[in-house]
Amino acid sequence: MIKKENYNIPGVKGRGMLMDITYDDSIRNAPLVIFVHGFKGFKDWGTHNMVADYFARSGFRYLKFNFSHNGTTADKPIDFADLIAFSENTFSMELEELNDVLDFVCNGSSMPRVTGVYLIGHSMGGGISILQTAGDSRVKKLVSMASLASFTNLWTKAAEEQWKLSGIMYMPNSRTGQDMPLKVSILDDLRDNPAKLDILEKATHINQPWLIVHGDADPTVPVAQAKQLKKANKQAELLIIKGADHTFGASHPYAKDSLPKDLLEFCDLSIAFFKK
Repeated sequence: MIKKENYNIPGVKGRGMLMDITYDDSIRNAPLVIFVHGFKGFKDWGTHNMVADYFARSGFRYLKFNFSHNGTTADKPIDFADLIAFSENTFSMELEELNDVLDFVCNGSSMPRVTGVYLIGHSMGGGISILQTAGDSRVKKLVSMASLASFTNLWTKAAEEQWKLSGIMYMPNSRTGQDMPLKVSILDDLRDNPAKLDILEKATHINQPWLIVHGDADPTVPVAQAKQLKKANKQAELLIIKGADHTFGASHPYAKDSLPKDLLEFCDLSIAFFKK
């Protein structure tokens, strides 16, 4: 029987992080996969629950969570209801919170204790996952999904100058129609922590098995960034899904009762990699 357990653990500045774990109750000691969402993402976006169910039926426990400053709230987990929190987010905060999630599961807090996990990071979450994996032996394998090779690829260089002058930049969300604010503190974070937040440099230090998956029709993060990651770590495996976009065919909301073809291929590739 497939079950789901829900948690709310503290993140940065005391803000909660909603979390859920999907698993097959009949499988003992199933390995744990942690999914790390990307920019303007959240744990219940689109197909994420269907993917969790698919992994659970394939013999894994599947954990996904919301970063505390992703703009959603406990009362409105699928809406960007707190744009003030969103504006104050930084990469260092997300890296700290991913470590908190690992502490939670590896210390046996309110769930079966594990000694190691598998990570899947999408887009910006892929970058955060690369940083975490490079310095954390608890991560046994990594799958980066349409990952950034640099956090500065989220915006244009030209936008930075005006951003620094005004102290805030607005990024449009085409799905919701919202202008998503980002304070200059996220730029300050990159300036103040260049070594800690250098994705390509950290990629060179990953010794764990690493699968890089990208679509060659990704309009958001070009496939060239996946090739940069592969160049930085020769031991990593690069798989390019022909015709796949940034979300591998998924959307929010998602009304179909089966996974998109490209996302199903991604799931099967990841499951096979984790089971090797």
